[in-house]
Amino acid sequence: MRAHEAGALHGDLGTRGPAWLRAPQDVNALVPQLWPRTVRRTPEGSLEVGGLDVTALAQEHGTPAYVLDEADLRARCRDFQQAFADADVYYAGKSFLCKAVVRVVEEEGLFLDVCSGGELAVALAAGFPAERIGFHGNNKSVSELQRALDAGVGRIVLDSFHEIARLTEMSEESGKKPQVLIRVTVGVEAHTHEFIATAHEDQKFGFSLAGGAAFAAAAKVIDEGVLDLRGLHSHIGSQIFDTSGFEVAARRILELQAQIRDARGVELPELDLGGGFGIAYTTQDDPSTAGDLAKRINKIVESECDAASLRKPRLSIEPGRAIVGPAVFTLYEVGTIKDVDGIRTYVSVDGGMSDNIRTALYDASYSATVANRSSTAEPMLARVVGKHCESGDIVVKDEFLPADVQPGDLVAVPGTGAYCRSMASNYNHVPRPPVVAVRDGAARVIVRRETEDDLLALDVG
Repeated sequence: MRAHEAGALHGDLGTRGPAWLRAPQDVNALVPQLWPRTVRRTPEGSLEVGGLDVTALAQEHGTPAYVLDEADLRARCRDFQQAFADADVYYAGKSFLCKAVVRVVEEEGLFLDVCSGGELAVALAAGFPAERIGFHGNNKSVSELQRALDAGVGRIVLDSFHEIARLTEMSEESGKKPQVLIRVTVGVEAHTHEFIATAHEDQKFGFSLAGGAAFAAAAKVIDEGVLDLRGLHSHIGSQIFDTSGFEVAARRILELQAQIRDARGVELPELDLGGGFGIAYTTQDDPSTAGDLAKRINKIVESECDAASLRKPRLSIEPGRAIVGPAVFTLYEVGTIKDVDGIRTYVSVDGGMSDNIRTALYDASYSATVANRSSTAEPMLARVVGKHCESGDIVVKDEFLPADVQPGDLVAVPGTGAYCRSMASNYNHVPRPPVVAVRDGAARVIVRRETEDDLLALDVG
């Protein structure tokens, strides 16, 4: 569908369409909250990040590629570290982890949260201090727990009675007393996608608060005295903008903390409220700053502690997406353009659901822009799709692009730092893209592009 037809579609969208699509956009505009902090348009119209033109990056490193603005990543680490100066900030490694990012997290003074043996291996290989690592997971294996014990991981988050028994036995045999948290399912329905809401009762994580399992788990650990119970943990979901969910979670978990104090005479010194802070993927998203989050969450905790007559515990939070998500964009090259008359225009790029599954998996929304030039053409409403053999292979569901977009153009999709590379696959035997870090006019590959030889190396048949 070309620009002159866009008005008809806007009328058809009515209240069903996103507000940001009801009028044509400036196809050259960059909304600051969607992009890494050093991104700008050059006088020639192409995007520049960290002092480097993306056209040059594409020529040197190929497409698709994840482009990480290291200055932006470090700035976001500092934002959280400074805002939560009296708390422990754990970077949630599941959002995106590689040795270079681990080193940035360590250098900026944050803690690190991992949730698998593989993530722990990356952290240790990068030299991250084990005592500053928290280890999550609803089904940690014996070998994973043993590795955590051997390494001296700072916090192990207990998620089941089987895990309590398992770690207790291992600790008795080793003579070690690991510090642990109890993960509590607080029954909060976070306003997010069903698959990434993690605090309602009917899901796999944690000990139920309403059913009494959370108190029983804490009492068991305290009574046995083998593990060092430091506190309680809650995580209500991901991509959350409304802090009211954290208020309810804090109230319920601190009521449990008071119950444990009254029943066992132990006032736990720590409280982890998890992460899940939202970022902007489109102009309709309005995320809070780290400073605003800190003020609200600290106020919530202080108020609830006063109500429960508790000393304020040492607070921990776990931002992942909020740190790395906006620091990365994905750079693609346009291959084909297909105008389905009266319906929409499909702009096909050389990546897709193998490098960003979130649109297909969570119905996630993204933005996009032509990155190698500016345009005076009229805007057209387009759908950016990938190269995979799936009709659901959509990168950006709806976006205004210039009507003169053509094969060979570069398209950049912001906000892809969290979960895109972490959840990337080799579907259709497509090698995964590289991660290219840019800073002060220099680029370096921190995760190399996969090759067909890499794929064949695993095929031993």
